[in-house]
Amino acid sequence: MHDQSSHAVANATPSPTSHWTLEEKLALSCRMLAEQGHSETLAGQLTVRCPDNTFLTTSEELGLDEIHPEHVIRIDESLNILEGSGAVNSATRFHMWIYRARPDVNCIIHTHPPFVSALSMTGRPLRVSHMDATPFANDCAFLSEWPGLPVGDEEGEIIAKALGAHRSLLLAHHGFLCATASVEESAYLSMLIELAARNQLRAEALGPVRELDPQMAKEAHDFLLLPFIVQDSFAMYARRVLRREQQRR
Repeated sequence: MHDQSSHAVANATPSPTSHWTLEEKLALSCRMLAEQGHSETLAGQLTVRCPDNTFLTTSEELGLDEIHPEHVIRIDESLNILEGSGAVNSATRFHMWIYRARPDVNCIIHTHPPFVSALSMTGRPLRVSHMDATPFANDCAFLSEWPGLPVGDEEGEIIAKALGAHRSLLLAHHGFLCATASVEESAYLSMLIELAARNQLRAEALGPVRELDPQMAKEAHDFLLLPFIVQDSFAMYARRVLRREQQRR
């Protein structure tokens, strides 16, 4: 269906995100999500697993729009601070359940953006009815009941089990999470899921929503999650944030 030679050329070029450190990528992810409305409250967490099995995150008293690399802290699996200062969000505990269950996951993003939150209140899962939502085709689980504040081990176990092998999870009466192998992919999907929820709610207000053909949705899913598309998309969102910040100075 697609020209694989063009993918090979794209993948042969240097990644547009390779010049950023993990700390910089995490901070940029926070601010790009804030631009999209993911930071209306202090709820939500971003974590990154490092090669030494420590984790990067941010202090709970800061909004996503306030995060820069100097605000990133390093913690261990028990949420003890190893580097940096601040307070660890206690809800970060459920991330550790996912990391233990999923050795392929290196970055988890969980927030409560407006449209995802609204969709989560309906008791309905995300529906793949538009091309831009196909990265979630058969890859977005749904936890239909709210287990309570995710600050304990029980909630962590429930959420990790609900996620299963998927990249994303819609949490009823709550929000979403994305858990992937990289900061870029988790941030990219976090931006897309809010757009998908927005489009679904708008379309459902007009009438019945028709879902895409599963096979065609699978092809689009695989294409839109190719590494070069993920990295180019992350770089685009990051440039937008940096440009807007420069304009506001």
